[in-house]
Amino acid sequence: MAIISGLFFAAALLLLAGCGTFGPTSVDLSLPYKPDNVYLADARLPSDLKRVAVLPMACDDRQTDLASGRETLQPVLIAELIKTKKFEVIEVKPEELWRLTGRQVWTSWEELPAGFLEALQKEYGCDAVMFCELTEYHAYPPLAVGWRLKLVDVRHRNTIWSGDENFDAGKPAVVLATRRYEHMDKWQIDSETADWLAMNSPSRFGQYSIANLLDTLPAR
Repeated sequence: MAIISGLFFAAALLLLAGCGTFGPTSVDLSLPYKPDNVYLADARLPSDLKRVAVLPMACDDRQTDLASGRETLQPVLIAELIKTKKFEVIEVKPEELWRLTGRQVWTSWEELPAGFLEALQKEYGCDAVMFCELTEYHAYPPLAVGWRLKLVDVRHRNTIWSGDENFDAGKPAVVLATRRYEHMDKWQIDSETADWLAMNSPSRFGQYSIANLLDTLPAR
């Protein structure tokens, strides 16, 4: 009986240890999620690419959650692009794009009007244009954000980089990466608060997701 009790106690300890893997006080910070649906024309950005015009974020306006997500994440996207310090970021406002092209948003997969890139290059003196689209947005746990971005050289008309990725907090690998991001970015707050932000704040999850995707940009 003593042997059986000892085995049961040991098994219970192992079970508790396994259950604690995803707990707030024992986060494995060594397994970050890595986006894999990414295209790079080259490992490094063109040396003469200095200024990028970032188009207004597109989304399916028929989905109210996406429209809400666009309002929340547009400033987050611009802020994270600036943080990369890879190029000067020029934010194109919807009203400015309307004046130039007759529409407030464009996606990278649409047929663009003649002279589209030339008009942006002349207006902003940009070397490239970034198309931005929000493809998924869930503001309640499990959080989810989908991005479709494309960086296009306006001089040579070629795609420099693109990423099409969904970040789903229902997946353990994304949970670990999100917590890792919060623990690194919020080192001055306690662990439980960082974990709560990672799983409950749509803007913070959006910030993590776009920062993660922008990490795949070509090197400067």
